[in-house]
Amino acid sequence: MAASYSSLPKKKLTSWRQRHPPLQLPPGPKPWPVIGNLNLIGPLPHQSLHKLAQKYGPIMQLTFGSFPVVVASSAEMAKQFLKTHDHVFASRPQTATGKYITYNYRNITWAPYGPYWRQGRKIFLSELFSSKRLESYKYIRVEELRSFVSRLYALSGKPVMLKEHLSRVTLSIMSRIVLGKKYFSESEFETAVVTLEEFQQMLDKLFLLNGVLNIGDWIPWLNFMDLQGYVKRMKALKKKLDRFHDHVFDEHKSKMKGLMEDSMPKDMVDLLLQLADHPNLEVKLNYDSVNGLTQDLIAGGTDTSATTVEWAMSELMKQPHLIEKATEELDRVIGRERWVEEKDIPQLPYIDAIMKETMRKHPVAVLLAPHLAQEDCNVAGYHIRKGTRVFINSWSISRDSSFWDEPEEFRPERFLQGKVDMDVKGQNFELLPFGSGRRMCPGYSLGLKMIRSSLANMLHGFHWKLPEDHMKVEDISMEEVYGLTTPRKYPLVAIMEPRLPLHLY
Repeated sequence: MAASYSSLPKKKLTSWRQRHPPLQLPPGPKPWPVIGNLNLIGPLPHQSLHKLAQKYGPIMQLTFGSFPVVVASSAEMAKQFLKTHDHVFASRPQTATGKYITYNYRNITWAPYGPYWRQGRKIFLSELFSSKRLESYKYIRVEELRSFVSRLYALSGKPVMLKEHLSRVTLSIMSRIVLGKKYFSESEFETAVVTLEEFQQMLDKLFLLNGVLNIGDWIPWLNFMDLQGYVKRMKALKKKLDRFHDHVFDEHKSKMKGLMEDSMPKDMVDLLLQLADHPNLEVKLNYDSVNGLTQDLIAGGTDTSATTVEWAMSELMKQPHLIEKATEELDRVIGRERWVEEKDIPQLPYIDAIMKETMRKHPVAVLLAPHLAQEDCNVAGYHIRKGTRVFINSWSISRDSSFWDEPEEFRPERFLQGKVDMDVKGQNFELLPFGSGRRMCPGYSLGLKMIRSSLANMLHGFHWKLPEDHMKVEDISMEEVYGLTTPRKYPLVAIMEPRLPLHLY
């Protein structure tokens, strides 16, 4: 009798386990106490995670400090998070970057999913990046590209650090579109609140600090120590950004006082300041909102375009025969008596293929900004707990040999043959330079215009060669630096010579 009674708890326990089997988590390495798996992440996190995915599969779970982290490394897994279960993973985790640099999560990139983010995205899509408004700013893009090629022409025959000039043209375009004018001085004879170099340094720091692996974000009880010094650097950067934004907004406000209340906004800051006074907004925009959204516009449109074009030119200079193919198309379609215009781009499929292949092999965001699970969810048969951070490894996806032939090779032709219908607008999960779903980059259409036009005109207007006779194409380093964007570790230096009639420059 005693034996039969003692077996009851075991029977109940077995029955309970049968009814409630343990939840299956994604595979992954065993975590250490306190640090979890942070010891496995090197200076290039996307490459570290790519190597781990070779062992654990296209969906894996790690622990970073105190938090579970799931990494998607295939197109199918990316689709699960960005489309099938997009509503569950549409939020962002809280980070020091969001708190200190983006005015307490008041921009689109780091704002949590909710009414404020939805309203901000609606403003971006319907007001700031509408087709009509982008077309109204076309003259700015044309003027700045003409200035850009003129500056390059003036440096013909001399070694040029390409990124400096690419950053200047994209920054000039975005400053005029967003702020109404260039608020930086371009020579020692001009006076402005910042110099071009200072402005570029602020943006470089902004992208670096947006992408760092800050220990305090992952081990909160160590946050107060700021072990890596990142928070100190974030606070210092915010002070510089505040001074710049204050100057810009004060000037816009004083200008608006002299205008009629219903006058048309001249630039994107005008529009945001008008909306801040709008009584019918679902969530009222405050000063920090205008700061955060303006920062998104300037930063998002500047470094991403310049970085992509620099990578494109790096790959092309390693394979000069690709430049010959591009210029053959340009000469055939455009001729040698004019520059490439935006309306010409649909007739230049090889230029478009070069851009797509660059975005495949060198995605600007190698890890999409982290998503946050807002509730428990089952993904591909695995249990993803509420609060899990999710990374989409777009760098790894673009190297998936089951989809891409010879993924380590730079071959624009792949987009003219088997991958003709693939685009970069978030519908093909094998190619996600701008992300996909609710958190997709809202300014991708402007970015594409700037990248295509600048790349096409650089190839159309100049012959390109390496700076030294003894330097070989294989000497071009393709090392990268990790951040919110992933630029070249060593800037590309090249020599240009004009290839069009001189009166065009």
